Amino acid sequence: MKQLYLTATSDIAESLRARWFSVYSVVFGGIVVILFAFGLSESRVMGFTGLSRLLITYIQLSMALLPIFVLITTVRSVAGDREAGIFEYMLSLPVSLAAWFWGRFVGRFIVVFLPVFLAMLGALVWGVIKGSEIPWTLFVYYTGLLMALVWCFLGIGMLISTLARSSDVAQAAAFIVWLTLLLFLDLILLGILIQENLPPESAVAIALANPLQVFRTATMMLFDPQLVLLGPTAYIILDNFSQSGYIFYAVCYPVLFGSVCAGLGYLHFKRSDLP
Repeated sequence: MKQLYLTATSDIAESLRARWFSVYSVVFGGIVVILFAFGLSESRVMGFTGLSRLLITYIQLSMALLPIFVLITTVRSVAGDREAGIFEYMLSLPVSLAAWFWGRFVGRFIVVFLPVFLAMLGALVWGVIKGSEIPWTLFVYYTGLLMALVWCFLGIGMLISTLARSSDVAQAAAFIVWLTLLLFLDLILLGILIQENLPPESAVAIALANPLQVFRTATMMLFDPQLVLLGPTAYIILDNFSQSGYIFYAVCYPVLFGSVCAGLGYLHFKRSDLP
């Protein structure tokens, strides 16, 4: 555990000095500032007012930006170290492969999640100062969803990073994975499968295997409990999940998905020719 802790703190310190972290923090902090500047915290839409609407808008923007940020920065973690020849130096130190790999994973999770969480927390603090009603349930729920989303794509990124032999290949693979998941949002490609007489239940099952679709549907469920925006698909989802059951699934499934990907990445990392 001491080796894992030291590796995690080392990765955090390295990330805090990196230019990408500064850009990353400015982007998500700037989103909240812009939303306040445009008066979203003062407006009312579909019964949502103040911070509730701001958080809903913020998490929708996070869904578009967060995965690609996590993937692009993470895939360079192992592939970049391999290219830089760091493995030879690492193997000369009394640090196990498991401590190094999972230490990097935990450290990167903290670094990636912290700016996103602090931006939401800053919005709540500002709301308290302005005397707005604080949507604590929404805040806790969205915090859990964002943690799950970061964990999921961090695991995918670590898997890609261990499989790719260079950082350029890793970045290209990360972009392809992200684009593929985007194409399956709202059953874009699954519509073709339904036209080929695929049962609707099977199409929805394929869609709900996509972490991005799970995340997006879960964010919709709080302001649209009946999922009217999804049309007939909502009946299949709500018949197989209750509202609370789907929320539980939306938090647990991405965490499990990311953990499995990270685990597979570690197994390949452990058995591969590191140099």
